Amino acid sequence: MKITKISVYQVDLPLKEGRYSWADGKFVECFDSTVVEISTDAGVTGFGEVCPLGPFYLPAYGPGARTGIAELAPHIMGEDPTAVGRIELIMDRALLGHSYVKSALDMACWDILGKQAGLPVSQLFGGCHGEAVDLYRAISQEDPETMARKILGYRDEGYRKFQLKVGGNPDADIERIRATRKALDGGEVLVADANTGWLMHEAARVIDAVSDLDVYIEQPCKSYEECLTLRRRTARPFILDENIDSLQAFLRAFGDGAVDAINLKISKVGGLSKARRLRDLAVSLGVAMTIEDSWGGDIVTAAIAHLAHSTPARFRFSSTDFNSYVKVSTAEGAPQRVDGKMKAPQGPGLGIAPRRESLGDPVAVYD
Repeated sequence: MKITKISVYQVDLPLKEGRYSWADGKFVECFDSTVVEISTDAGVTGFGEVCPLGPFYLPAYGPGARTGIAELAPHIMGEDPTAVGRIELIMDRALLGHSYVKSALDMACWDILGKQAGLPVSQLFGGCHGEAVDLYRAISQEDPETMARKILGYRDEGYRKFQLKVGGNPDADIERIRATRKALDGGEVLVADANTGWLMHEAARVIDAVSDLDVYIEQPCKSYEECLTLRRRTARPFILDENIDSLQAFLRAFGDGAVDAINLKISKVGGLSKARRLRDLAVSLGVAMTIEDSWGGDIVTAAIAHLAHSTPARFRFSSTDFNSYVKVSTAEGAPQRVDGKMKAPQGPGLGIAPRRESLGDPVAVYD
């Protein structure tokens, strides 16, 4: 089997709630998603997606994904897409860094491999654990009362894990954490996610002020060194996200005792191949994970579900269903939330079929 064509689609994903806000006044109202379609001489086609959280969250942005794909396409043309390890090495050699650019192509190759084998990606990753995957709901940054009220609404939809967007004014963030924790029942999980938004003195104030609460602290500051210093000053369970962008970064954090859990984003580490490798290492070392991506629609959500559902349940801190946040559906067969949980599709590959009317015409074709 050989790759004969790569088609690239640009899809706008507007938010149902209108705006998603997080640290330092950053927000997005419509996400710029890139979908790739890899065609082969065997008639088997695979799909992948990458959707950065705007241009100011990680070193990634929508048009950059498409520019990077243009650079990589000639290097993998004519290669066997089911040889996912070889494709991964070719891409890493052809383009240093820019991990997110490679994610959609890697995802599409796994989709093809699953279809060729007649197996879902979750089975290729070791098989599903349990009936479904628990989901968290991100609570966009607003005033404390509004955020607490939204938690109550999401609880009615079955969510029991909540990721609170903080990283703003320390006094307001203290109120946000206290108001939302008060709204939760025992056993429900609250994560205060600063998304690198605090300076060290601000983070220290907030963490100390909520030290009596059952709350996880996630990525308080920008640098790893700042986060490690704060980690050593608190007894609150600690999560790193933005700093965990490779297997090497995870090994450093584990060796330093910097984390109780990590946020594993597929595109941040370079695709499903690298995410699976990091996942398996985390399981071996006893570290729980939130398994997700930066953002996305139906295709990314399907990939998240396959990776998460094939992870032993004890190590799944949480996961997410991004397709429930946006107004546009790009594929049939994608996971759908039921009582705060989702399941990996059972069809071969990613188990999804594209909605051509949502993808529109390709913005680029390489053959």
